[in-house]
Amino acid sequence: MTILITGAAGQLGRLVVDSLLARGVEPSAVRAGARDVAKAADLADRGVQVVALDYDAPETVAAAVDGVDAMLLISGSEVGKRAAQHQVVIGAARVAGVAKLVYTSASNAATSNLVLAPEHKATEEAIAASGIPAVILRNNLYTENYVAVVARARETGVIAASVGEGRVASASRIDYAVAAAVALTEDRHIGQVYELGGDAAWSFDELAAVTSDLTGREVRYMPLTTAQHTAALETAGLDASTVGFVTALDANIRDGALAETDGTLSLLLGRPTTPLDEGLRAAL
Repeated sequence: MTILITGAAGQLGRLVVDSLLARGVEPSAVRAGARDVAKAADLADRGVQVVALDYDAPETVAAAVDGVDAMLLISGSEVGKRAAQHQVVIGAARVAGVAKLVYTSASNAATSNLVLAPEHKATEEAIAASGIPAVILRNNLYTENYVAVVARARETGVIAASVGEGRVASASRIDYAVAAAVALTEDRHIGQVYELGGDAAWSFDELAAVTSDLTGREVRYMPLTTAQHTAALETAGLDASTVGFVTALDANIRDGALAETDGTLSLLLGRPTTPLDEGLRAAL
């Protein structure tokens, strides 16, 4: 059995490779696809197959999926291009006869107003249309996304956001990586769509309290309106596209789009998810 991980040189991809090996998968049975194979040289040193895989180069995708039994499609990082990039991978997987496709989607992608959702919804629809047996992992945010917030708060003593009293059921990358490894190695998950998130949804007041403990200085959450947040980000020099994305995501959080947590992730892990403070401490 050959298992392909796309984006394997990235932070999540590497953790998935680690998790597969920890579950007893032979290194030679793991194929790590990377845009720049040099960045995955350490994986090759461990006996993992390392192959070129660039979502924008269909010939590399076709070669990478050849002979693959199961694969993890890690969503691309280029917002606005992902749906088309993913379609290239799905098409190649169908031609190659891949028996299982696992995809890292977003919370409630099919129905949510989440700013991240449309490309994930389109990808899920493409996977369904392909007929490839699949497992959809609708991941909430990564706890590690907030490392930069903690770093800024260490200097300013403030976490400013326009999330209101919204909550985020984040989990650490390692939690999502282990869940992906479980889905790749156990057939009982085929056909499932899993909403994955941390066991506890935290507020930004709680994030500020955890940041205070981690940094050793008092940090408070400063709630902003969307207009105030926009002005602050523009003053900081962010471009209009980034400002729009950040404020839209905060609005989603304010409206509860990332607060769902039903324990599915911890069931897949066989343990509790990593708490916010532990996840941030490890990342820092």
